[in-house]
Parts: sequence; C-alpha cells; structure tokens
Amino acid sequence: MPLTFRKSFRILPGVRLNINRHSWSITTGGGRGPRHTRSSTGRRTTSVDLPGPFGWRRTRTTRRR
Repeated sequence: MPLTFRKSFRILPGVRLNINRHSWSITTGGGRGPRHTRSSTGRRTTSVDLPGPFGWRRTRTTRRR
C-alpha cells in the first residue's frame, strides 16, 4: 500500500493552502458561492455545491497551455 501525504492549512477566512507530494494549490471561496482552485501544475478548478439530497458538486477543470 503506497504512502500518501496531504495537508491543508487555513491561511485566511475563505483561503486554504493544500499541499501533497507532487504539488500545492490555493483554494478560495466556498461558503455560499463557487470554490476556485489553482494548482502549481497549472490546473484550474471551479466547484459549485448544488442543492438537493445528495449535495454533489459540478466541477470544471482547465489546464494551462
């Protein structure tokens, strides 16, 4: 079984720094609006919590070119 490393730090209200073995990312937003994440590998993700019994997310991911 491989070892994994993942750590998340709250920098400011609504801002998180996420670190894992291969990259780091900054997440802003949340609460009642969309959540935006930018990764050191160039990935940008926007997540929105949708209403309903399951509370799933719609995510759109783009990569830097």
